[in-house]
Amino acid sequence: MVSREIYLKKVRPFIGTDVIKVITGMRRSGKSVLLELIQAELRERHPDARIFSVNLDDDENKKFLEKGVLYEHASGLLREAGDEMVYLFFDEIHDVEEWETAVNSLRMRKNADIYITGSNSKLLSGELATYLTGRYVEIKMTPFSFAEFVEAAKPIFPDEDRSQLFNRYLVTGGIPFLAKVRYDEEASRAYLHDLYGAILLKDVVRRKQIRDVDLLDRIVRFVMTECGHTFSARRIVNFLKGERRETAVETVLNYLKACEEAFLIARVPRQDLVGKRILAVDEKYYVTDTGLRNTVVRGSLRRDIDQLLENVVYFEFLRRGYEVTIGRMREKEVDFVCDRGSERIYVQVAFTLGSEDTREREYGALEQIKTTDAKLLLTMDRLDMSDGAIRHLYIPDFLFSDNAPLGRKNTP
Repeated sequence: MVSREIYLKKVRPFIGTDVIKVITGMRRSGKSVLLELIQAELRERHPDARIFSVNLDDDENKKFLEKGVLYEHASGLLREAGDEMVYLFFDEIHDVEEWETAVNSLRMRKNADIYITGSNSKLLSGELATYLTGRYVEIKMTPFSFAEFVEAAKPIFPDEDRSQLFNRYLVTGGIPFLAKVRYDEEASRAYLHDLYGAILLKDVVRRKQIRDVDLLDRIVRFVMTECGHTFSARRIVNFLKGERRETAVETVLNYLKACEEAFLIARVPRQDLVGKRILAVDEKYYVTDTGLRNTVVRGSLRRDIDQLLENVVYFEFLRRGYEVTIGRMREKEVDFVCDRGSERIYVQVAFTLGSEDTREREYGALEQIKTTDAKLLLTMDRLDMSDGAIRHLYIPDFLFSDNAPLGRKNTP
């Protein structure tokens, strides 16, 4: 089992406190396993720990979805324990009727330590957020990072080096379950195909009561095909018109928002680095897992390499706690502007710097930025081509680097 240490580090300071630990992320990204890892650590600390764990996405636990049932059961456990701490783990809680009220009531018991998961970013946007201001911490999960993928895949492919494993990661993605089928190509494709359907139907269609599933599917496939490219909702409308499907811009935006909330895709806004304002048009979208994307659109590594590399780098910066936007510097584009506290990094991503045109484009965008903030160029070239203030890194090495700041602090 992969340790998922990056998330455990975020949970540990809050174990045993009355702060509710809220773990969110795409379906099958590893939230349930993280709960198991937390429980294992609890048992190491307290062999006799009272732990109640229920997966509310399991048909065997449907009774807990009814109003009041989960609360009454958990309340009984807390009463029986007296002053002893009870650790409550509610996996995929969002389908429980009035779960916000139940969780808030349980939180007020002195001997309750609560952990919940959900596959929708709106989990904390309703009553719970109002009830729990200052009383919860959210841990956002994604599928395996490349480092985690290597931890899972290296025992299966012991003769492959980091570069070979990285190519495999770009194609297969980081859904944890695939390690159990030893990354068998046919089994992985079947699993990812079913996962896509489950996310669409359970986390988007059912939650938003969408009737035109075919339209939703066409929009998602367009976004996955164009991941890493700038486009507008109007362009999607025009594309659909070419397929003889009429729809409105507002409908497209609503469907995209629903997919974001299900963590299927991520929207990245663009900012004008000269005017220092967020641009309202032509944003970019990335797909939470490259394997899922490749299964849905059946792309090829050679054709889509630039998009896939950007996709992987974007989510790596998110895992490391950066806020990420896309930068526009006059006529040039900066792939990512990454902010974490007082640290800012300008990032360009390319497959290779083999041609003069590519070198001019990638270095030129960074050279136009006249600040002392870090400038990072990430490619698949192994030769170090750092140039002055611009630091160059081989992408797999960057993905294995630690979480330390990559550049200088912002100047006041």
